[in-house]
Amino acid sequence: MSSATAIAHPNIALVKYWGKRNVLLNLPLVSSVSLTLSGWATTTAVSWGTNSDEVFLNKEPAPAPFSTRVLSFLDHIAADRPPCHIETYNDFPTAVGLASSASGFAALALAATTAAQVECDRNALCQLARLGSGSACRSIWGGFVHWDKGRANDGSDCLARTVAKPDAWQLAMVVAVTSTSAKPVGSGEAMKRSQDTSPLFSTWVDTAEEDVSTALEAIGKRDLEVLGTVMEHSTFKMHATTHTAKPPLLYWQPGTVQCLHTVFDLRQKGVGVWATMDAGPQVKALCHQKDAQRVASELEPHAKEVHLLLPGHGARVLT
Repeated sequence: MSSATAIAHPNIALVKYWGKRNVLLNLPLVSSVSLTLSGWATTTAVSWGTNSDEVFLNKEPAPAPFSTRVLSFLDHIAADRPPCHIETYNDFPTAVGLASSASGFAALALAATTAAQVECDRNALCQLARLGSGSACRSIWGGFVHWDKGRANDGSDCLARTVAKPDAWQLAMVVAVTSTSAKPVGSGEAMKRSQDTSPLFSTWVDTAEEDVSTALEAIGKRDLEVLGTVMEHSTFKMHATTHTAKPPLLYWQPGTVQCLHTVFDLRQKGVGVWATMDAGPQVKALCHQKDAQRVASELEPHAKEVHLLLPGHGARVLT
């Protein structure tokens, strides 16, 4: 038996990933840009070659759907693999729209390949993590990350890469948690429903690459106003496809709307802050680090929890 432990951080998409061109391989219809965050992490330990398969999530036996997903993922590493023992722990809320699947499968990919003594460079690790959760490929990398949708049918050119290191730009992400309940509809199902039924989905796809180019240029120039503006634009376009799906999906809670208005009001007062949201009710506010505490204080009355997070590093082995 051999064992390894790895850690990975969640990432928040600034320009969104929403829609797949290949469901089995988790190949996206659109490219995306994200920011990996420190402060929150998934730590995963894998023992390769045990008496039986066991999966624990947050120190409890994992529910069957999660266990099945994790064990099926390990089959990508070795189809004839031995039984494995997996323990994964998130130090932040799970399955509520805070990217726990991204950090989870990034940490699992690194821990499992290390325990199995399978040689993987960062690109191979990125492609492996993507099979577990599309956005997990971005958590392999740190800082600002560009995930290219690629064009090859086998996904060989569907790769993520860091475009600016964590310390390259003094930004912060203030996360307002408006609900700690599990999402009623998971991201995968919501994505498919939007893709299959929303009349706005084709517009989402047609305009996404321009948003990516704008974001990458803004990161290169360290222009927060341009980056924040395109981030909000991408966010509301994505949610428009969920709102117009059949049946519609509305992840927002009253606190969500209050937090969004708070961000807009702060901007009217001259604070450089912009909002984004994923498939969930949580609001993430991007701003300069010097403004982060004020933003957090203003959001706090409308949220159950507020967290101030900074750019973080990519996945790494602990032991």
